Amino acid sequence: MHEEIEITTEYIALGQFIKLANVLESGGMVKAFLQEEGVLVNQEREHRRGRKLYPGDIVDVEGIGSYKVIKA
Repeated sequence: MHEEIEITTEYIALGQFIKLANVLESGGMVKAFLQEEGVLVNQEREHRRGRKLYPGDIVDVEGIGSYKVIKA
């Protein structure tokens, strides 16, 4: 099951989404984590902080959880 994270905009950058979901606390931590580990966005490995996420996208952070972007 995915934890649903609401956004109020058309899209959100992956780095901002990770902070919004309280996965990591700072931008620096997000940058390092994405460069080293990456996450799965809709089942594809992603390392870019600027990747645009839209409602319906699924973000899987290994060992932490699975999140679904929803429109508020």
